[in-house]
Amino acid sequence: MRTAERTPRLLRDASLVWLASGVVGVSFGAISVAGGLPVWVPVVMSLVVYAGSAQFSAVGVLLAGGGPLAAVATGLMLNTRTAAFSLAVADVLGGGSRFSRLAGAHLVTDETVAFALAQADPARRRAAFWISGIGLFAVWNVGVLAGALAGTALGDTATYGLDAAFPAVLVALVLPTLRADRSVRRCALAGAALALAVTPAVPAGVPVLLALTGLVLHGLAPHGRKGGAA
Repeated sequence: MRTAERTPRLLRDASLVWLASGVVGVSFGAISVAGGLPVWVPVVMSLVVYAGSAQFSAVGVLLAGGGPLAAVATGLMLNTRTAAFSLAVADVLGGGSRFSRLAGAHLVTDETVAFALAQADPARRRAAFWISGIGLFAVWNVGVLAGALAGTALGDTATYGLDAAFPAVLVALVLPTLRADRSVRRCALAGAALALAVTPAVPAGVPVLLALTGLVLHGLAPHGRKGGAA
């Protein structure tokens, strides 16, 4: 009953992420085609790879003159962070059919994991993951297709600061956990500090991957296993 009562609120919150995803997807599609790639490349990549930072980095390699192998290696490296995310939502993905587990694994992103972990019980975590995940996948791919078809007509969407929408929404999603758990807050700050420090020197997306070192600190800290209250 409570899960049904919270569904409208979940849809409201998820719609903000979907909107941000669509905007970034349009930007990705437009940038890819404006750089000289055929329309089908960003569209197929979004359906099969479905990882924003990895896609932007892979396309950046291709547009800079790198080969397909270099682009694939870059995308794979950036996507390794989803392995940790999958462990965090293992209870959501487990127990279903093989198809549902495969589909759920494909929908694991920063945003869907954040939505799931923000819920208090397994039923709400499962609902939050699938509702946010299916909507995000649909909006992202529609946005990429629209941007690819529009090509250069849109100009540079980063000029409007729209690329800041995603991180702003993610911050809002993780704030409750950061406020409630002191050990998580310390480890998150350590990971964020490392990401900021290396941002000027590494390709886009790598700072996010390096920020996961905060998980190591959380695992080593004695209070990290129990969860300290703020």
